[in-house]
Amino acid sequence: MAIRFLRAMTPGTRNRSVSDQKDISQKNPEKNLTYSLHRAKGRNNRGVITCRHRGGGHKRLYREIDFQRDKTGVKGKVLTIEYDPNRNSRIALVRYQDGEKRYILHSRGLSIGDTILSDIDVPIQAGNALPLRNVPLGTSVHNVEFHPGAGGQLARSAGAMVEVLAKEGDFVTIRLPSKEIRLVSRNCWATIGQVGHIEAYNVILGKAGRTRWLGRRPTVRGSVMNPVDHPHGGGEGRCPIGRSRPLTPWGKPALGQLTRKAKKYSDKLILRKRKK
Repeated sequence: MAIRFLRAMTPGTRNRSVSDQKDISQKNPEKNLTYSLHRAKGRNNRGVITCRHRGGGHKRLYREIDFQRDKTGVKGKVLTIEYDPNRNSRIALVRYQDGEKRYILHSRGLSIGDTILSDIDVPIQAGNALPLRNVPLGTSVHNVEFHPGAGGQLARSAGAMVEVLAKEGDFVTIRLPSKEIRLVSRNCWATIGQVGHIEAYNVILGKAGRTRWLGRRPTVRGSVMNPVDHPHGGGEGRCPIGRSRPLTPWGKPALGQLTRKAKKYSDKLILRKRKK
């Protein structure tokens, strides 16, 4: 994958870049693996906005992704590499020997025609899935489970990977993309390799309209609001916020305040917290 920079033919194309999509082999998704997904757009069941700045955006079909990789002992062949509007990584369509087709996250280096396998003991190559207890130390993995059988939840975005550091007893020590070091069960499954499309974060949107296409609405700074609307509002012209620290619209600390629970059950599994 490479990034293509547009010429400044209009103000919206100045400093704008896009993915060249040369790695995509098929535009139309597998029909049986897609379905319509309701997008709440920041509203709850009463229609009240509970998460601001969401709404609009292009209509999407949801691609059903196999995060569990529970098709054990059956070899699969990569048919296509496709675009997924619901994530920044690519997805790969795999056809197994029994005829079933599934979408998986595209691993870096995985090409059309390659064979993948999920089993207890498989070769250490990109796209294969196996339990962490059988993964060699120092190996990079992605789509890692938090709990055995729950499906992969860690390292699923473009370019993400988890490093296996140590094994002791019933747990494996891993380093997450956030640099947090924690323990997970040795029976959790993971996929070998790094998630592909690693240059996704270097794409420059270039204009506000492109952000709207993604379903994000404009954000208004609190300092330009009235005091009734935000703790930072009010004053004559441009002025400081007038508080000891930045606050949310609801008066709670913002910008750097830790939101993780003080006594969470999984604290004992975290050996080193993520960098702030």
